[in-house]
Amino acid sequence: MNLSKVLSVVFFVVAIGLGYLLWKGVEDVVEDEKRVALIEAAIIEKLQMLRDAELAFHASNGRYAENWNELKSFIQSGQIWLVQRTETTKLLEYGKEETTVTFDTLGSVPVIDSLFNERKFPDFKLDGLAVVPGSGGKQFEFFADKVERNSYEISVFEIRDPAPVNPNRRLNNNEKALKVGSRTDASTEGNWK
Repeated sequence: MNLSKVLSVVFFVVAIGLGYLLWKGVEDVVEDEKRVALIEAAIIEKLQMLRDAELAFHASNGRYAENWNELKSFIQSGQIWLVQRTETTKLLEYGKEETTVTFDTLGSVPVIDSLFNERKFPDFKLDGLAVVPGSGGKQFEFFADKVERNSYEISVFEIRDPAPVNPNRRLNNNEKALKVGSRTDASTEGNWK
């Protein structure tokens, strides 16, 4: 075997090795992005569930829950009142109208059955609701307070992921971490939209 054949075989083996390493590097990045996307989808679902619970808590108590234990207690034993609203409009002289609104309380439904029923969430576990998926057991950070806007006090809340798995969300002290609500505005939207 001459030198050119030996070098051809060596270069062919090196090219195959480099090609595999390149493919493996790209494949690892794609798999990591898929893993992060799956974890973030699970976090977003939990944040939406926690937002629904906070809104129900606010409707019942006039404020938002300040921590997980308070919200958990409400989910376990709280009630959502069923109210029927009826409007009647009466035509007065000269085409004027008078509208009367009446509210009738029909009963109540437990919060856990209304928001987290088995039909919507078949594998729902209340104790795991505050645990951030993919975090190794860390819980969401809760914040609730009242802020003044245009001489009115409004209730605000924020629930956020304390340890994002996405490296882009960890920048600037977790500034872009997934969250729902706001510490300064009366928003109940999430920052994933």
